[in-house]
Amino acid sequence: MNIPLSELKEFLDEKSVLYNKSKFIHSDPISIPHQFSKKQDIEISGFLSATISWGNRKSIIKNAQKLVDWMDNSPHDYITNASDSDLTVFQKFVHRTFNGDDCQFFIYALQQIYKQHNSLEEVFSAEEGLKETDTSSFISSFRNSFFNFPHLTRTEKHISNPIKNSASKRLNMMLRWFCRHDLQGVDFGIWNKIKPSQLVCPLDVHTGNVGRKLGLFKRKQNDWKAAIELTNSLKKLDPIDPIKYDFALFGLGVFEKF
Repeated sequence: MNIPLSELKEFLDEKSVLYNKSKFIHSDPISIPHQFSKKQDIEISGFLSATISWGNRKSIIKNAQKLVDWMDNSPHDYITNASDSDLTVFQKFVHRTFNGDDCQFFIYALQQIYKQHNSLEEVFSAEEGLKETDTSSFISSFRNSFFNFPHLTRTEKHISNPIKNSASKRLNMMLRWFCRHDLQGVDFGIWNKIKPSQLVCPLDVHTGNVGRKLGLFKRKQNDWKAAIELTNSLKKLDPIDPIKYDFALFGLGVFEKF
């Protein structure tokens, strides 16, 4: 499609308003961190929910809820106080290729991080002076910090690396949850060191197909280069909060089969 920029903005603004609504929370993985009000509980449950966010959404939500239940519905308190023997329960967890070894390491790594930091935000924003184009740097920096503890090599695949041209959809989705703030009650806005203008659009099959049909980007692969190309187009529509259009693209793809 070759749509004039003004018309495209009007169309996507309308769809963003339509789908950025709390009534959609229950059917989305973001419903898991929405059970909490404490910043660290939101971070931990949100990070784990985003980590397993591929495949059937009902299965994602069911399994993410299982993780929260196993943490006694108090993720930060559990992470802070759990013993090594407590963590063995996570050996039973399976979500697609994310298995018990992976899960137990993720809980352990979070435990180590919260021993050193008050918030995951501190790990993501550890690099000073990041520019708008350095989004891949703070994701990669977090990834390096997270895997700075003994782990199986296979576990590394569950946090993708934009430096290696992965779209990093799940981390970009989580960053949208934590960094965007509006009055709609969907995204949390609990982080302020990373600006909404620095975010990259979470790119999956739905946003990719819709984005290409609307002429927002041309790259065929759903990789980091495509995510940047898409995001740069969205910045022409709203340079301050371009990722609000994730609601529009995802909603058009999932609910309207655009």
